[in-house]
Amino acid sequence: MRRGISVAAVVGALALTMTACGGGGGDNGGDGSKAANDPGAVSGTITWWDTSDATNEAPAFKKLAKDFEAKYPKIKVDYVNVPFDQAQQKFKTAAATGKGAPDVLRSDVGWTPGFAQLGYLKDLTGTPALDNTGDFLEGPLKNAAYQGKTYGVPQVTDTLGLLYNKELFQKAGVDKAPANWQEVKEAAAKIKEKTGAEGIGLSPDSYYSLPFLYGEKSDMVDAAKKKITIANAASLKGIETAVDLVKSGAAPKPAGTDGYNVLKTDFKNGKLAMLVDGPWATKEIFGGDAYKSRDNLGIAPVPAGSTGTAGAPVGGHNLVVYAGSKNFDASYLFTRFMTEAAQEESVSTAIGVLPTRKSAYTQAVLADPVRKSYYEALGKAHPRPPIPQGGDLFTEWLQHYTKILTLKEEPKAGLTATAKAWQSALLKDYGVEE
Repeated sequence: MRRGISVAAVVGALALTMTACGGGGGDNGGDGSKAANDPGAVSGTITWWDTSDATNEAPAFKKLAKDFEAKYPKIKVDYVNVPFDQAQQKFKTAAATGKGAPDVLRSDVGWTPGFAQLGYLKDLTGTPALDNTGDFLEGPLKNAAYQGKTYGVPQVTDTLGLLYNKELFQKAGVDKAPANWQEVKEAAAKIKEKTGAEGIGLSPDSYYSLPFLYGEKSDMVDAAKKKITIANAASLKGIETAVDLVKSGAAPKPAGTDGYNVLKTDFKNGKLAMLVDGPWATKEIFGGDAYKSRDNLGIAPVPAGSTGTAGAPVGGHNLVVYAGSKNFDASYLFTRFMTEAAQEESVSTAIGVLPTRKSAYTQAVLADPVRKSYYEALGKAHPRPPIPQGGDLFTEWLQHYTKILTLKEEPKAGLTATAKAWQSALLKDYGVEE
């Protein structure tokens, strides 16, 4: 975990500021006047790091980059697909040294505030990159902001839902999707008795703990109050709900290693009746034996907690512009083009990702029941905490949440240890709410 901002990072950020205002091609001041007033005259080369899945998603985004070059023939896009699990650190290293960073990056929403705090991103407020902001869904737009400024343009979004096997439900006499965790527990017992299949799969990945926190009206942190809330009474109740599902047998105890993929495999092959997951998982699921008929997959909102509240995190990716870019005009035009409604609709129908613009949810997009279900779920989804450390919080929490779900650590002990670690290393100016 990163312990604050190192001297080297500060020096790097200052160097980037000077670079962004210095020489080179394009609009080096960054106001985008040329892109706004005479876009056809903008020229040069920009590099784009695309962090999408190389097999299932990248070809569609690469095609859009070619479409951009056709529209703006004086601009060349150097397309690079960077593995998602390497991209955050790779961009940090390149930006800190001022060597090799891309002009535009596809940034996870959890990375964006941290990159902005370090001075690695251009503020896009008022630039041609950020067009028609009222058309963006509220959650994704909030996930692109930091301290009142917008550092990213939402490209794709996602959230979690409850996936379920309709055939197993019918055989067990369960006539509707569970609306809360108690109903999940009851449905799981019926399904196991009547069909032999397991109930619900709970991923040990810490990201998947969030619906249990939101269901008790809690969160990992309260950024406005500068409080760490992961260990408070409400959060404890939420995590104890997850543990109870495992202890009761409603959820199989997940494997400590590769637990998520094991559960997904069991679900797609009909050995597991329910799974909390996002739209990215559905392509693989439809390749399983249980979903040769796509109609067998049901999708419902994540179950509610004891408060009656249900919620899942808003995920997704922003396009961000490097503060040291030598061609802001071309970067702005590219970012705007890739996030326009027409392009978002095109890529959504091609590979199933969720648009961030309201106007991109056309009849063609919503005709797919998967996209329609997740679009409806987005209305109740929670934006991530707008703090620079947001992407780093899951690392420490992952170790403890995995131990908690595999029954190797008591919930209170794991939550308390996580809160102390965050306060010591990441959130030194935060208090801990108990």
